[in-house]
Amino acid sequence: MLISPNSLFILLISIIIFNFIKNSFLDYLNSKHFKNKIPEIISDVYNKSKYLKSQEYKKTQYEFSKFSRIFSLITILLFFYLDGFLIIDNLLRNYFESSILISLFFFGIIFFASEILNFPFSIYFTFVIEEKYGFNKTNLKTFITDKLKSWGLTILFGGGILSFIIFQFEMIGNKFWIIAWIFISGLSIIINGLYAQIIVPLFNKQSKLEEGELRTEIEKYAKKVGFDLSNIFVIDGSRRSTKANAYFSGFGKQKRVTLYDTLLNKLTHSQIVAVIAHEIGHYKKNHIIFNLLFSFLQTGIMLYILSLFVYQPVFSEALGIRNHSFHIGLIAFSILYTPISEIFSLIFNLFSRKFEYQADEYAKKTFDGKYLIEALKTLSKDSLSNLTPHPKYVWWHYSHPTLFERITRL
Repeated sequence: MLISPNSLFILLISIIIFNFIKNSFLDYLNSKHFKNKIPEIISDVYNKSKYLKSQEYKKTQYEFSKFSRIFSLITILLFFYLDGFLIIDNLLRNYFESSILISLFFFGIIFFASEILNFPFSIYFTFVIEEKYGFNKTNLKTFITDKLKSWGLTILFGGGILSFIIFQFEMIGNKFWIIAWIFISGLSIIINGLYAQIIVPLFNKQSKLEEGELRTEIEKYAKKVGFDLSNIFVIDGSRRSTKANAYFSGFGKQKRVTLYDTLLNKLTHSQIVAVIAHEIGHYKKNHIIFNLLFSFLQTGIMLYILSLFVYQPVFSEALGIRNHSFHIGLIAFSILYTPISEIFSLIFNLFSRKFEYQADEYAKKTFDGKYLIEALKTLSKDSLSNLTPHPKYVWWHYSHPTLFERITRL
């Protein structure tokens, strides 16, 4: 690789700082739109008191995000300049000889150190900010239990995938990316297909939607559009938050719609059917398949580029480590890959916003756009959504069009 370790180190730091500046600038631009006049077509979302509350919520989130982002930047830079990677690598080599164990514990230490450092921010956001604005319904026991379960899943899936990749790397060399790509893609399909059966029960209770008017209306609509929907579930989202949601998961006979109990309390039956019509639109338009294929393509490109660079000793030398290893190469590569990852994110968001319009149009044609508009307005109001985001912030970060854009199109 035609770059010196010192130059590569400077490049890594530059990417980290540039990313920080870019995100901070976009947040700043967005904050300047908080007080913009709400467009006439959605002016009925907030009354005066609710609008003032939404503005205060947005400002609080902005200040919190700014402070936590600065803290993260300082922590990362200190870790780089104080040879944090070298210290951890040397420590683990005193205890393990297996490259897989060294890599697993290396990333494990970094992950848990990051989690511990950010734990106070998570506590503050949930029990101070979300509590202040009436969203939080979780208690400390549930919060900690959720964290422990999330860590367990990270160890299981993250550790398993990393172990598999390193094993293939050692066994077949730079062609490891092909097997790793197939493995990760297959695992993604399984997780997506069985998400509601495997992951959700670890955190929430699910129960079938009871027989009654709502279930009858949903099944009637699904039959009308030729969509097999016998699995309709309700999830106890109110245990953690007042915010409402609904989502589809699974494939084939395993597909199901899951409604948050908070959604049932906020929307009328017709509005709920409109939301479900929108989600069915995603299935009918093959958006789910596109998103999976896009994810597979992104993963394949990332792994291929990784295979080209992970052997380069300069990656380790740039971080002050003489013993070149897969985990050090992966750290350096993950930072260098950031610009490419940003490009993929922009492309995904572009298509995602287009797909949302298509799903909205499907709901309008097969059910009633009026009820979808009512549902979108209610959900935006209850979550104190930002109705006047800056266009550049939307372009970079939003996977959905703004409320104004969706309702205008409808």
